[in-house]
Amino acid sequence: MKTLMAAPLEPAELSVQDLEKIFKEHHGLVFRAAYRVTGNAGDAEDVLQTVFLRMVKRDGAAEPVGNMASFLHRAAVNAALDLVRSRQNIRNIPLDELEPVLAEPAFRSPERAHSSTETRDWLRGALARLNPRIAQMFTLRFFEGKDNPEIASLMNTTPGTVAVTLSRTRDRLQKEYRAYLGGVA
Repeated sequence: MKTLMAAPLEPAELSVQDLEKIFKEHHGLVFRAAYRVTGNAGDAEDVLQTVFLRMVKRDGAAEPVGNMASFLHRAAVNAALDLVRSRQNIRNIPLDELEPVLAEPAFRSPERAHSSTETRDWLRGALARLNPRIAQMFTLRFFEGKDNPEIASLMNTTPGTVAVTLSRTRDRLQKEYRAYLGGVA
């Protein structure tokens, strides 16, 4: 039995058993990453399917995958951002009532809950407008709680680059959010 994580996986060598093993090991990671970006379980399931269908259809001449978890996480975030971007065109980004990752406590007032929903919608839209690599860094840091060295390792960059990118992105998003609320940008 060949090991999937020890050596890079060549797309042409991907068998049904390999794909099944990869799915079993990583479907939770893909779903959670997609859910954190989309905020909707149905959309996260669609992203999950999309990511694994793309693995099946992957070009045999494509570069080998060395770190499957990182590859799939990046694919999930990018596919989820694509979905959010496409939904922005129709201005209809549904949210499930049960959002365990970004949920509001039940004791919050309806006005506060509505405001929080609007804030989450705004943030998802703002992330969709970012460069995909920057959006992925932001998601890894602020939605998944990963530290800068860990993000740097996952994204093949330096911790310093991650820190500067995140600082600038956070400042930019804060400024855009103040403008969105009608304040001075």
